[in-house]
Amino acid sequence: MYEWIKAVHVIAVISWMAGMLYLPRLFVYHCGAEIGSKQSETFKVMERRLLKAIINPAMIVTFVTGVYLAWSGHWFTAGWLHVKLAAVVALSAVHGFFVRWVKAFATDRNLHSQKFYRIINEVPTALMILIVVMVIVKPF
Repeated sequence: MYEWIKAVHVIAVISWMAGMLYLPRLFVYHCGAEIGSKQSETFKVMERRLLKAIINPAMIVTFVTGVYLAWSGHWFTAGWLHVKLAAVVALSAVHGFFVRWVKAFATDRNLHSQKFYRIINEVPTALMILIVVMVIVKPF
């Protein structure tokens, strides 16, 4: 059963990361759309659906299966898991900011520039690299 749960976990992580990498790109393009335009309204729908239908469910499945894997694999005392969990908490915080920004765009109250979202787009990538290294290499 462990291997099946691991497979579901990896699928959920891939889905979560795909959304976390795509959503800030939508924000970049949404910044360039005129408020109230058809394009802006389309971005609002895309952002909401991506968040509600893919990113949020994938994060939940990632958490549930990840806790099971750590528990059943007796990994909670491993140093690499502590670093991984810290990175997952940071990624979850970024997710929270994304939720806030989807709501801001939905009410036409975005406060950030395209450049800001281009930079933020790199944060999930950096965290993903750290997480993958911890899981695969297990350096400590």
